[in-house]
Amino acid sequence: MYAIIDIETTGGKFNEEGITEIAIYKFDGYAIVDQFISLVNPEKPIQEFVVKLTGINNKMLRNAPKFYEVAKRIVEITKDVTLVAHNAEFDSRILKTEFDRLGFDYQKNSLCTVELSRKLIPNEKSYSLGKLCKSLGIPMSDRHRATGDALATIQLFKLLLEKDNNKEIIQNSIKYFDNREVKDKMNSILETIPEQMGIYYIHNAEGKVIFIGRGKNLKSEVNKLFLKQSKRALKIQDKVKNVTYEFTGNELFNRLKYYIELETLQPKYNFTKKKKNTSENFAHSDFIIQLKGREIDENAMVLIEKNQVIGFGFTNLSFQESQLDILKSKLTPIENKDLAKTIVKNYIKNNTVSKIIRF
Repeated sequence: MYAIIDIETTGGKFNEEGITEIAIYKFDGYAIVDQFISLVNPEKPIQEFVVKLTGINNKMLRNAPKFYEVAKRIVEITKDVTLVAHNAEFDSRILKTEFDRLGFDYQKNSLCTVELSRKLIPNEKSYSLGKLCKSLGIPMSDRHRATGDALATIQLFKLLLEKDNNKEIIQNSIKYFDNREVKDKMNSILETIPEQMGIYYIHNAEGKVIFIGRGKNLKSEVNKLFLKQSKRALKIQDKVKNVTYEFTGNELFNRLKYYIELETLQPKYNFTKKKKNTSENFAHSDFIIQLKGREIDENAMVLIEKNQVIGFGFTNLSFQESQLDILKSKLTPIENKDLAKTIVKNYIKNNTVSKIIRF
C-alpha cells in the first residue's frame, strides 16, 4: 500500500519551513482508496516567491487548521504505507520536521518518482514533474498546488509500476526509514574484511578515498565505525561503496603508513590533527629497525640514515644485513621525514624493538 503525497510550504530556511497545504492519496497500486486534503496554517508568513508560485497567501490560511489539528488524520491515513512523492526526500523531511515539533517520532519508508523515472524512463530532457508529465502525456491541473501535483504523481507512479516488468526496480528503490539498505550494504562489506592488523580505506561511489582508519583488527575497527551514530560516521556510512585495506604486520608500520597516507590523500572525513615534529636526533645516526612482518617468513624494516627516516618496507628472512642497496630498492621512500622521525622516535621510546642493526 502507498500514500501519494504532495506538500506546499512557506519556504524559508532549511528545517524552518511550515506546511501550507497537504494532499495525501492512499493508493493500492490500482485505485485511490482514501484521501486527505487540507490547507494548513503554518503560523508563520509565506515567502513572497512562494505566494507567486502557488497562489497560496497568508490571508487564505488565517482560518485553516494548524498542523497539530490535522496530525492525527495524517498518521491514520499513512499507517502501514510507503510514502511516494516527486522528490520524496523533501516531503518526508518536511513531515518529519512538523511531527518532531509535536514531539512525535514520525518515520516512514519512501519512494521517489524522480529517481524511479530516471531508472525506468531514461533519456528524458527534464525530470521536473511538470515537464515530465507533459512529455508523457499525463494531464495536469492546479500546478504547484498539493492536489494537482499529487494527482499527477499518481498517474506517473501508475506508469512506473507498469514499466517495472520484473517488479524489482521499485522494490529495490525503497528508502527505509531505519536505513535498512545502508545496514545491508555495510554487513556485506564487513564480510570481506579480515581480522588482521592494518590500514583500511573507505571509498565512495566514485572510488575516492573519503576516510582512512587503522587498527590491530581491521574487521573490528570497520565494524566500530559502522556502529557509530555521530554525524561524521553517519555520512561515511551513507557514502561508503567499498573498503580496501593493507596489512602492516606491526604497530610502527601501522602508524607510519596511516599518517603518511593521511597527508598524501587528505580524506574528507578524517580529522587532520598535526603531529608535533621532534627536533631531537636518534641515539645513533645510521641504523635499521627490524620488526615482525605481515607473514611468518618476512621481516619489516625501517631505514635511518644521517638521523633521517629514509623509508620502510618488507624483506624475506634470508635478507643479509650487509645488502643495504638491495634493501633501499625495496623500501617505500618517505617524503615528510620530520613526521616520520617523530613517529619512529615515539615508538622506540615506548616500545621494545625486536632488533636494531647499526652500520
